[in-house]
Amino acid sequence: MADEQTLDTQNPEEQAAEAAEVSAPDEDLAARVQALEEQLAAAQDQSLRMAADLQNVRRRAEQDVEKAHKFALEKFALDLLPVIDSLERGLELSSPDDEAIKPVRDGLELTLKLMLDTVARYQVLPVDPLGEPFNPEHHQAMAMEESVSAEPNSVLKVFQKGYLLNGRLLRPAMVVVSKAPVTPPPSIDEQA
Repeated sequence: MADEQTLDTQNPEEQAAEAAEVSAPDEDLAARVQALEEQLAAAQDQSLRMAADLQNVRRRAEQDVEKAHKFALEKFALDLLPVIDSLERGLELSSPDDEAIKPVRDGLELTLKLMLDTVARYQVLPVDPLGEPFNPEHHQAMAMEESVSAEPNSVLKVFQKGYLLNGRLLRPAMVVVSKAPVTPPPSIDEQA
């Protein structure tokens, strides 16, 4: 009881100091818990970011490999296009009616067909835009000609076919594009 009396007889300042000593470790502990929770949240955020970065790198690498497979033949296909062009020119310049060169012409036709079928298996497809509207993404305009029979900005002639590799332009088609005819200025006789 004497201890109880001493506790009760303590002045209020001493009781507040004692209570502060008891609550100070609680506050330190709460502050430490708060700091650890913040560190944990930062570490979890960093972990999520690193996982997302790793996933992005993996996806980019897969896309690069896919593109490498898809377009690995680009240089080789570009080297084959002049051969196809030469076969087509040979057929254009030879007469189908000349019996003396008929076997040679037949051989050229078969060789050209075989070559076109082979490159088509590897997704190399021709762009032959004759009569189609001019498309600057797939066609290269070499000249413009006035035409009353064709729509303006349509392809009148194809100098050289273009080609696509897996949907991507390998070589543009070289074309002549139509334009609307220019009406001549009225002559002096018409004005009078």
